[in-house]
Amino acid sequence: MTPRAVQAVVVAYHGAAQLGVSLTELSPSTRTLVVDNSSSPAVRQVAEESGAQYLDPGRNLGFAAGVNIALRTVLTGEPCDVLLLNPDAVLTGYQLEHLAASLHRAENARVGAASPRLVGDDGEEQRVLWPFPSPTRSLLDAVGLGRVHGRSHDFAIGAVLLLRWEALHAVGLFDERFFLYAEEADWQRRALAIGWTSLLVDDIVARHTGAGTSEDPRHREKLFHAAQETYIRKWHGSAGWLVYRAGAVAGAAVRSIVLTGERRSAAARRAVLYARGPLRSAPTAKD
Repeated sequence: MTPRAVQAVVVAYHGAAQLGVSLTELSPSTRTLVVDNSSSPAVRQVAEESGAQYLDPGRNLGFAAGVNIALRTVLTGEPCDVLLLNPDAVLTGYQLEHLAASLHRAENARVGAASPRLVGDDGEEQRVLWPFPSPTRSLLDAVGLGRVHGRSHDFAIGAVLLLRWEALHAVGLFDERFFLYAEEADWQRRALAIGWTSLLVDDIVARHTGAGTSEDPRHREKLFHAAQETYIRKWHGSAGWLVYRAGAVAGAAVRSIVLTGERRSAAARRAVLYARGPLRSAPTAKD
């Protein structure tokens, strides 16, 4: 049994087949809300057949706003922790119990967010903890020193993320300026500012297919870097963004020279993207 009730929140955008697998693996006793940004009849059918609550906001709100729909209701009810679960991620009921127990260990009293390890469908380990983006980090990345950072300032990606009730009340809702990507980094940065940390639970391994938001990697890339710009402007201002952008352009330009094949082409595209400005080049919700 989990130390406290858990409300699972899944923000879906098409992908009914993957969603069905994800919901099937969760314990039937876990309360689950599916927010369907795609207004898909197939997603609705899968959600209702699994016993999940289904909500269609009528348009693609993005991840942060989709999560907030659930949080506005959850945070006015009885205490419960909130599991953010990507529709292309699989966490079993047993793993959820273990994750919740780890979150509530006495030594983790100030842990506000906990994630399991993640592996892809190919069995390859996916990186879960990342340093918070910053202008300094962008410059370090540009000269190949990106791994020089303090481990206490990491955030956990949001594919499978358990958020503590008390931390949610203290930190508040997700920032809806983030359409997709970086919203979990922003929330955990706000949490860190008031004393909440994030935890990787090493002995739980969940499966995460990844890239479920779009089949087009260039579309995902533009969304990702647009979110980075939003994050840097929020936390480091216009001057910080100029430094971050310069580091990103320089680093990508160097890689476009020294790398080969598709990696070289990707680096060249990234250099051009940052030179133009990621937000200016970002796809809209309709794209």
